[in-house]
Amino acid sequence: MSSSTQTITLGGGCFWCTEAVFVKVRGITDVESGYSNGTVRDPSYEQVCTGTTGHNEVVKLQYDPAQISTRQILEIFFVIHDPTTLNRQGNDTGTQYRSGIYYSNEEQQRIAQELIAEINKDGVLGKPVVTEVKPLDNYWPAEAYHQDFFEKNPYQGYCVAVAGPKVAKFRKTFAALVKD
Repeated sequence: MSSSTQTITLGGGCFWCTEAVFVKVRGITDVESGYSNGTVRDPSYEQVCTGTTGHNEVVKLQYDPAQISTRQILEIFFVIHDPTTLNRQGNDTGTQYRSGIYYSNEEQQRIAQELIAEINKDGVLGKPVVTEVKPLDNYWPAEAYHQDFFEKNPYQGYCVAVAGPKVAKFRKTFAALVKD
């Protein structure tokens, strides 16, 4: 990781879907599925799924700000999930699926808060954004079988029904940011 690389962590529902999009984004140098902002040390997927650990399913992104800005990353994030539903993305319900931006520095926090304010002011989503904006806390990588799940299992039912359409939406909406 170069000294100019930054890290931001995003919770947009199931991490399989969020990861499937961000591995395709130009300027993103690493994507890791994990769990953050909960109370248990090194939780398992099964523990997080109960909703009792307080963790969110997230993707930790390393990126090169010379190739993609924090704002561009967050614009993609707000298009590929519904930031107006509390603790829910589609059929996935529970606090582990909440919309969240977990920042690594104050500039990321400022950009996130400004973008949310703009979205709410413009009313483009029809409902207020409920995305939490907090510093990254108690992060743990998800188990190995969750990493690159969509790439390894493109024909798995959930991937076909949910992750695939998110990737297609990203490719259509942000064509200039798709990795070659």
